[in-house]
Amino acid sequence: MNHDELLELLDTLIECWENEVVEFKRGKREFSLSDIGKYFSAISNEANLRGQSFGWLVFGIDDKTRQVIGTDYKAKSSERIQAVSQQISQDTQPTITFRNIFELQHPKGGVVMFQIPAAPKGSPISYNGHYYARAGESLVALGLDKLNEINQQEKWIDWSAQIVSEATINDLDPDALNKAKQGFARKMGQRLENETVLELDDLDFLNKARLTENGKITRSTLLLLGKPESTRFLSPHPAAMVWSLEAEERAYEHFYPPFLLTSTQLYQKIRNFQIRILPDDELIPVEIDKYNQRVVLEALHNCIAHQDYTKNSRIIVSEKIDRLIFESEGSFFEGKPVDYVTEERRPKKYRNYKLAQAMVQLNMIDTMGYGIHEMYEKQAKRYLPLPDYDLTMPQAVKLIIYGDVVDPAYSKLLIKNTDLSIMEIIALDRVQKGQNISKGMARELQRKNLIEGRRPNYYVSSSVAEATNKKAKYIRNRIQDDTFYMQLILDYIDKYECATRPDIDSLLIPTLSEVLDEKQKITKIGHLLTKLRKIEKIENVGVGRYSKWVMK
Repeated sequence: MNHDELLELLDTLIECWENEVVEFKRGKREFSLSDIGKYFSAISNEANLRGQSFGWLVFGIDDKTRQVIGTDYKAKSSERIQAVSQQISQDTQPTITFRNIFELQHPKGGVVMFQIPAAPKGSPISYNGHYYARAGESLVALGLDKLNEINQQEKWIDWSAQIVSEATINDLDPDALNKAKQGFARKMGQRLENETVLELDDLDFLNKARLTENGKITRSTLLLLGKPESTRFLSPHPAAMVWSLEAEERAYEHFYPPFLLTSTQLYQKIRNFQIRILPDDELIPVEIDKYNQRVVLEALHNCIAHQDYTKNSRIIVSEKIDRLIFESEGSFFEGKPVDYVTEERRPKKYRNYKLAQAMVQLNMIDTMGYGIHEMYEKQAKRYLPLPDYDLTMPQAVKLIIYGDVVDPAYSKLLIKNTDLSIMEIIALDRVQKGQNISKGMARELQRKNLIEGRRPNYYVSSSVAEATNKKAKYIRNRIQDDTFYMQLILDYIDKYECATRPDIDSLLIPTLSEVLDEKQKITKIGHLLTKLRKIEKIENVGVGRYSKWVMK
């Protein structure tokens, strides 16, 4: 908006004066961000309930005289606008922020106008975990009646199926289009010859693969195959994935469409070296990749397929030292993750049906819901902890994929017991992570000697066996530092005034590690005596079999 348009808008708002979707404040410099957040939540929710696209919070107006008095709250600097917008975005659920922040130079003083978007249908806006509303000019908690009214709104519209009329086939990435044909050919198998698919006209292929709608480019087409610059057609909804390394080193990188290609590029950023798992009484360790490519891509493709793009957020992949964390906006769409692990459920609907349908055609995901089951199964076969779903945030999904052992006993148990059911493995995984399991499952695992302890403090049995059966062996095998053995020699000589070599051998050989053979132990003792002589603690007197060690 230009200066004149803002003046006209301000005059209109003042004439109508305060209602539930407009709030005037003096807006002093110290006006807290917390209060801005509360008004943001309230005005956003009220705008939704009144069918308005947005509401306003205006600084620089005396709310008693209705006169412009100016404000010393400066919003014009890009740093401050970004900081305020970012903080609101972090503290609201679902994630949302100002549509615009205008600063108007009115003849009577500066005015700052915050344009607040209406809450999305079916999703009331909270600030720091609390929902706010307006009662006349007052700020109040969002009542149960209003909360239910917003929650019960018909909110499901397939965002991914919407046609982008301005986009053409020229906005698609040629490499992504070629890879899409290859994936489609593999998916079709016997139904279509590979050569037939590759020879298809681009538009014919897109129609057959359900990437277009009646020959027209959709948002799904752009997400999977669009050139990076095609994201302008999706604005203001961001189409981006972020990889963030948060370990001994720190790094990050952004990835944009075509997601068909860049999801693999993101996977290649992840540090995927081999790790070792050593079972009991085995000299050759089990070696596995830190992360399984199929598991990582399944997790990432699920984020792409189920992300709620209307929440204006990006997909985040955080790489820690021993795990990957995938975060996407939007609640778990249907049922609970464990239902899909045990194959008790198949999805009946999708948040982004058009997008999911296209990803199935390109062989990226499984529409029958086997993907979650496969992730769990592959982790178990690799003897690593099972994935964890964190659904504590009602409008977001967090998935954790482990790349290292949590409890060695769990991993060794999976290596030795190949006939465990998926439910038993899930229960053992919960035990190693200190999580609760049902009484029935606990009894069954105890009956099979897989866990020990008393509810709720269960632990995997092999860890107990390792601690008890191997303790003596560990003591015998451990290697003390040289100071320990040298002090034994000095104590002996100090007490008996001298010591022959046979005396010292008799003293130390039983205490040296059993990892060493007899010859190595004799050599080790010789080195210890030499070291004591060099630091002038002891000296050797006598000749031949009459030689002995005494204090220097």
